[in-house]
Amino acid sequence: QKTAGNSLEFIDNLKIDLFPQEIFVFTPQGNIIKLPRNASVVDFAYAVHTDIGNSCVSARIDKRLVPLQTQLDNGVTVEVITASWARPNPLWLNYVITTKARTGIRSYLKHFKQQEAINLGRRLLEKELQDMNKQITDITEQMQNQLLQAVNIESMDELLEEIGLGNKMPFLIAKQLNQDDISAAIKLEENETRKETPLIIKGTEGMVVTIAKCCRPIPGDPIVGYFNPGKGIVVHHHECRNSTDERKKSTDWLDVEWSQDTTGEFPTEIRIEILNQPGTLATIASTISKMDSNIENVILSDQDERVAVDFITLTVKNRVHLANIMRQLKKLFIILKITRTRG
Repeated sequence: QKTAGNSLEFIDNLKIDLFPQEIFVFTPQGNIIKLPRNASVVDFAYAVHTDIGNSCVSARIDKRLVPLQTQLDNGVTVEVITASWARPNPLWLNYVITTKARTGIRSYLKHFKQQEAINLGRRLLEKELQDMNKQITDITEQMQNQLLQAVNIESMDELLEEIGLGNKMPFLIAKQLNQDDISAAIKLEENETRKETPLIIKGTEGMVVTIAKCCRPIPGDPIVGYFNPGKGIVVHHHECRNSTDERKKSTDWLDVEWSQDTTGEFPTEIRIEILNQPGTLATIASTISKMDSNIENVILSDQDERVAVDFITLTVKNRVHLANIMRQLKKLFIILKITRTRG
């Protein structure tokens, strides 16, 4: 036994001496995967197969459940857990170190963003055409060719992608399609008014529709969209100082509203004045957790011997969910004042 133990240790040490920058890990089937030292679970998943990497959600190392960012040790057995709904997260690029993993993640995200942009661009163009009493199905192949030649773009998908990314304004494209001569320059009347049919935001559009961090709107809030060239639409609260009435008049702004069946969790920030005593933050965190919410960040703004002021970023489903959380927090004797913050 002693000899066997020493032999295994000798082999393990020999591998480290011979391959100081590499580790060898096992699949559940006993196959050996060679990886650079400090490789993560995600690196391992992509080394097994790109599809495994694209759909991984967690892993078991020697039958112990671990998160994806866990670094692997030499000689461990790794079982990757996947899910059909999972997809690569841009944050993975912060801790993967292999070229295959980085290439796989970037390739998927680029294709995914491209498809999302095309879908959003189609929705935006359809909305503008409907406001002009036209349908996207009314656009003939000849009209498409004239339009593509006029805007110097090779395909409709590429044009829709440009619209979805905010590089082309859907109102102007629809206006051009509505002209007798599509190849001619767009004519805008000085007193021309637009119908304001809002774009419905579901919260699941992905990377081409983002929620502004300055005001953190949540479902139930009045909202307005801003075209950010190259990135898509940024959704602001209607009362955000970055969405003034003057700016909303420009073509960079778009009327949007939340879908009735919006899903997901949305970050928002609350400001609380609390009694400065031990255990207060733990009590607040416990109350928020019981209301099916998670705390993302806590900032201590100011405090004295009696009162502390904290800014807490938490996730909520909508305004009703946030109101219920704030109502429960107000019942705590340690809470002196609580308000929602907005940009």
